[in-house]
Amino acid sequence: MKKIFVLFITLLCTTSAFSQGMLNLFAKADDFFVLMGSEKYEEAYGFFDPSFQIQAPIDKFQGMWGTITGKLGKLQSINVLSSKAVEGDVYVLVVEGKFANDVQNFILAFNKAEKIVGMRVQPRSASAAYVNPAYADTSLYSEKEIYVKADKHSLVGLLTIPKKTVNYPLVVFVHGSGPSDMDETVGPNRPLRDLAAGLASKGIASIRYVKRTIIYQKEFGGAFTVKEEVLDDAMAAVALARTVPGADKKRLFVLGHSLGGMLAPRIASMAPDLNGIILLAAPARKLTDLIVEQNNYIFAIAKDTTAAAKKMMEEAGVEFAKSRIINLGTTIKADSILLGLPASYWIDLNKYNQVETAKKLTKQRIFIGQGGHDFQVSMTDFNLWSAALSKRKNVALKSYPDLNHLLSAQTEKGTTEQYQNPANVSPMLINDMAAWINIK
Repeated sequence: MKKIFVLFITLLCTTSAFSQGMLNLFAKADDFFVLMGSEKYEEAYGFFDPSFQIQAPIDKFQGMWGTITGKLGKLQSINVLSSKAVEGDVYVLVVEGKFANDVQNFILAFNKAEKIVGMRVQPRSASAAYVNPAYADTSLYSEKEIYVKADKHSLVGLLTIPKKTVNYPLVVFVHGSGPSDMDETVGPNRPLRDLAAGLASKGIASIRYVKRTIIYQKEFGGAFTVKEEVLDDAMAAVALARTVPGADKKRLFVLGHSLGGMLAPRIASMAPDLNGIILLAAPARKLTDLIVEQNNYIFAIAKDTTAAAKKMMEEAGVEFAKSRIINLGTTIKADSILLGLPASYWIDLNKYNQVETAKKLTKQRIFIGQGGHDFQVSMTDFNLWSAALSKRKNVALKSYPDLNHLLSAQTEKGTTEQYQNPANVSPMLINDMAAWINIK
């Protein structure tokens, strides 16, 4: 099982400011579940404080895990959904485990010595289930299993095809950060599935696929960049799109969400035959800037004015600054870990300017959409895109005041706890994208 990418907090997962101490707990939780997923129960059991071991003998602990995997299948990846400090120097993490057949959350409590003093399965709300959007008219489209192949990698996916349209446009979806299935599932929400259904109901085909980081997890333990994480497979999906019978080869698009949107201009420069790109909740700044902004936001709404909280933010700032690296050094190697990602990853993205890359795309169309209730990629990014591109005839920009990072309408900005409630991608956004795609 792959190690947690702590950076994925910035685009999907974080709900609190964190210091190096909190990063240590993230790593502890990751190591614990790696051992559990590998069925190394005795080693995993060592993560428990002796006081908790008395309450949960190893045979009971192993039986509990066997019951979970017997129902949900093999553990594939984990993400920290939230973290908070409680009374008595106890820190609680809510961890989402993605298994072969389903998703299950766990609550882990750590003491000051970074030992687990509590673990339980988080009850699943009966209402917290994916809701098929009203605009998904299944009589208007069909889905076919496909495989996106790059080098020695093969990623299962779905080709969604409109039934009553010929010579249709086709959109390749590119995920945000982190290990992700083809629907980009977050809690009960599946934004890429919604987008595929919504566009297909309007005569537009799409390709979506499982992200490499969830299938080939062991390949991401050393040095890598977004080339291995995103770009190689996105280009393979575009190549596949060129071969789809019935698709209009002059109307091929890439839709990137979050990190995928950030990289969409780079993909377009590598595939000049694309008609256009769609950037949804796409950062215009460096990822470190987003991390800082998100943590300042969470810190502000927490209203914790204690000296300890202030110190934690200061310590976090020191850690964040390390990710602004642009060159390797004598002590920093390509595989040196900074905020949970290798230095090679940070250097690659820090040298990439997505706004300047987009400005050079004069022959391809660009649609940029941003939600006002998105606390992970904010209107600051949208305004930067707008300042650079609003006068271009090939660019359309639109903001949606009530949309969050998962592109669903919300009454407030909130935190990632909002993502545990089912909501669909906005039909207004889908309507706008469909109209833009169909411009000839």
